[in-house]
Amino acid sequence: MKLWSGRFKENTSELMDRFNSSLKVDAKLYREDIEGSLIHSEMLKNIGLLTNCEFEQIQEGLKAILLSIEKGEVVFKEEDEDIHMAIERLLSESIGVAGKKLHTARSRNDQVAFDLRLYLKKEISVTRDLIHDLMEVLYERALEETGTIMPGYTHMQRAQPIRLSFYLLAYFEMLKRDYKRLGNAYEIMDELPLGAGALAGTSYATDREFLRERAGFERIMANAMDAVSDRDYLIESASALSIGMMHLSRLSEEIITYSTREFGFFEVSEAFSTGSSIMPQKKNPDAAELIRGKTASVYGRLLSLLVMMKGLPLAYNKDMQEDKKQIFEAVDDYQNALLVMTGMMASMTFNRENMLRATKEGFLNATDLADHLVKKGMPFREAHEVVGRLVAYGDSRGCPLEELDRAVFEELIPGVGDEIFEVLKITNCVESKKSQGSTNHEEVNKMLKAAKEWLEEIK
Repeated sequence: MKLWSGRFKENTSELMDRFNSSLKVDAKLYREDIEGSLIHSEMLKNIGLLTNCEFEQIQEGLKAILLSIEKGEVVFKEEDEDIHMAIERLLSESIGVAGKKLHTARSRNDQVAFDLRLYLKKEISVTRDLIHDLMEVLYERALEETGTIMPGYTHMQRAQPIRLSFYLLAYFEMLKRDYKRLGNAYEIMDELPLGAGALAGTSYATDREFLRERAGFERIMANAMDAVSDRDYLIESASALSIGMMHLSRLSEEIITYSTREFGFFEVSEAFSTGSSIMPQKKNPDAAELIRGKTASVYGRLLSLLVMMKGLPLAYNKDMQEDKKQIFEAVDDYQNALLVMTGMMASMTFNRENMLRATKEGFLNATDLADHLVKKGMPFREAHEVVGRLVAYGDSRGCPLEELDRAVFEELIPGVGDEIFEVLKITNCVESKKSQGSTNHEEVNKMLKAAKEWLEEIK
């Protein structure tokens, strides 16, 4: 018999029971649900709605159910519908009448809102720790590679030479924003919905401040109707997860590209590669490809939440039962992607010679030549034109700028001196950058110092 069957004269169909049940998904919330019930029952005792004996029975019963679930001894029934009713049924079967009093002054509407917020607060904390771990690996690898020079790209065309450490620290900064973004989501969701009832509050003199303090929430949700119908925190979290996945996907794309024979900059370790069922020579960067692919799935979870909520009237609607699958899978995908990316980056081989060799082709020193001419008094647009003509001349002959005859330079730049060949050296191009946040050695060292301090601060 269903716990809400009093109003019904007929049984629901088995088809409806299967269609209506969310237990296969929301059983994941059993810890949070029991934690909320332990706190709720204590509040009921405090305000005189449970005797001490009933309270002790409920507490012991709930703890026993938790232990049984952890041991895999509990078999849920489809007619339970969801984890909330499943646990209440198990409790009533175990301790009798006292178990039937647990739901006093509570609805499944505020119960599930509590469970989800508590779950997500925990998972955000776990996720931020995983982001920290990946940032630590990026920092360590950047520290090792301060002397490694590689091409920097725009439009996937070689643009200017940079330090590999500079490149890695760019992703460090993205992850720092991801860490902060999840922290912002946590701060906003840190409000207690429990005690709101179905939508209008409750006629019992409940102590929501006690619930807030015991459950570890920062604030109490001010409006009961909003408390049970709000899913902004899921959408905001899914948005933060999506942005985080986008960053991992961008890095994955570059790992895939840079590990090809055509580039040969990176080599993914065998621990994070797979082979082919037909081609014996293949070593595929499948870890990076899967992260790139799963990014689309996480985006889909965000979109599903947005579309689900866009037309719902206040307050709770059964459509919202679909929210849990979306956020659970988004969290799992992002956490797994972070773990894999951390392992992949920690074991990555950087082919320094190939990266340096690539900077010698494609005229990556052209901008530095233009800047040098500007410093000698030539207007920038004129310098741009002159260097462009030198590039065209060198390109037509397969000759880099630094190997052109001095006579070629003198034809376009009267009075040019031998210093121009020093300017064109790739290492000097990297070191010539003076602006804050640039790729020169001093600025990269400042970035590394700031990164180390930040990692220690958030430990």
